[in-house]
Amino acid sequence: MKIAIIQGTTQVDKNELPFNVTRKFTAPYHHQILNFGVDENEEESYSYTEVAILIALLINSQVVDFVITGCSSGQGMNLACNTLPGLLSGYIPTPQDAFLFGRINGGNVASLPLGLGFGWLGELNLEYTLEKLFDGEFGIGFPKDVAERKVKEINRIKEFNRISKYGMIEVMERLDAETQRKVFSKVNVIDYIIHSSKDKPLVSYLVDKRTKFNL
Repeated sequence: MKIAIIQGTTQVDKNELPFNVTRKFTAPYHHQILNFGVDENEEESYSYTEVAILIALLINSQVVDFVITGCSSGQGMNLACNTLPGLLSGYIPTPQDAFLFGRINGGNVASLPLGLGFGWLGELNLEYTLEKLFDGEFGIGFPKDVAERKVKEINRIKEFNRISKYGMIEVMERLDAETQRKVFSKVNVIDYIIHSSKDKPLVSYLVDKRTKFNL
């Protein structure tokens, strides 16, 4: 599994924490962990809505399988992601939420509260939360006696997502010019998709648009 870490600029100081913790708890599974920031060296600032679009590009291009993200509360990022095609995001403020999201919902985005309540032992709670997120196979259902029904329901939700939303290229075309510019200014994400994705129409679109913005 390829797992990406990315969050908005307001929580730039928290970027390394979920990256390092995710590497720690996924090491036995040999997952590849990619850190796209946002980090302190970036000149542009990115809101959670702009990051959500970048997450949608990463998932829909199939260059990553899962994204760990967050914002001050975790709620805004979660909502923004769930409006976009191909994303099934869970808000995971506690280890219990993380465990149930992984086993029952089997989504592809986990949104963490990186500011709200992040006081004494906040780092420890985040560590326990990510540990439980990867504590078992995704989407297998829980508890065991109703696992089949749980899997059936989450597959139905994924189908709702598929049939009710525009494709990613059409979504990008409907965005205002400034939002498009901000998305394309996140060069490390756009370049990674262009060089790694097998979705030729999306790659061609990104290449053409990047040229338009001179990035």
